[in-house]
Amino acid sequence: MAQYELLLPKMGESVAEATVIKWVKQIGDSIDLDDTILEIATDKVDSEVPSPVAGKLVKQLFKEDEVAQVGDVIAIIETTGGNDAKPEEAAQQIPVVDEEQPQDIPGLGELQQEKTPEVQADFASSDRFYSPLVKSIASEENISIEELDSIKGSGADGRLNKDDLLNYISNRNGGQANASPTISNVSNQPAAEPIAASKQAAVATKTSTTSVSGGDEIIEMDRMRKLIAEHMVMSKTTSPHVTSFVEADVTNMVLWRNKVKNSFEKRENEKITFTPIFVEAVAKAIKDFPMINVSVNGTQIIKKRDINIG
Repeated sequence: MAQYELLLPKMGESVAEATVIKWVKQIGDSIDLDDTILEIATDKVDSEVPSPVAGKLVKQLFKEDEVAQVGDVIAIIETTGGNDAKPEEAAQQIPVVDEEQPQDIPGLGELQQEKTPEVQADFASSDRFYSPLVKSIASEENISIEELDSIKGSGADGRLNKDDLLNYISNRNGGQANASPTISNVSNQPAAEPIAASKQAAVATKTSTTSVSGGDEIIEMDRMRKLIAEHMVMSKTTSPHVTSFVEADVTNMVLWRNKVKNSFEKRENEKITFTPIFVEAVAKAIKDFPMINVSVNGTQIIKKRDINIG
């Protein structure tokens, strides 16, 4: 038996540590490739840490609510191998299988033309978090983003995990024998029209291909960078971005700050700036005009309960 050291991954240029929120896998649990081991939180994003190997969890080196540094060993996974595996050696343990060369089969071209087109899920059009493993399974099973959003999750804050998705697929495949009458009934209902419109909108919001010059360097994103990029695109497509300039007389605010800044610094051991005043003003304005604090999901407007200045 070999032991694999699971390291806390890097989650951005300025992120140096993360807090363990929840251990999804407990000591003694069996682990498949890409299974979520634990959930972590940083000051920028919450994320799941998947396993790059299959095996059994034998040790948790950090408790829940404890802080780990990027690069720390956070868990030990027992794998079926001869030597202890370091994280950088995990890729070497994966056997390389020679690809079988395809052979020409008479009539295959005609069959390929009749093949049903695959559903390409546009995850940027959803404000729900999906782990890389869930996205991979959804793509393989041709599950659209609208269908994925409708599945109830059992994870933290209703997060959809691998078991939820596999159970859904199993139930869906088991009911395909009676699928035709159901689909026929649903197709006659007007409620299906917004879904089709939502699919068209999702396709329209796909990012265009960027041109690459000969001297440009292409760097493959790691999992965390992909997650950050998807959320940035999601923010752009779900929240209208508007810039407005208004002149305001802040003379009284400047005079008040000049009056209290010395006493404030002595009392709090910090200088007072204009930023908290602006933040308070924005928060009060959002309370007075709550329809500013909204996002768009297809044909629905989501009115936020919390005020997140960030």
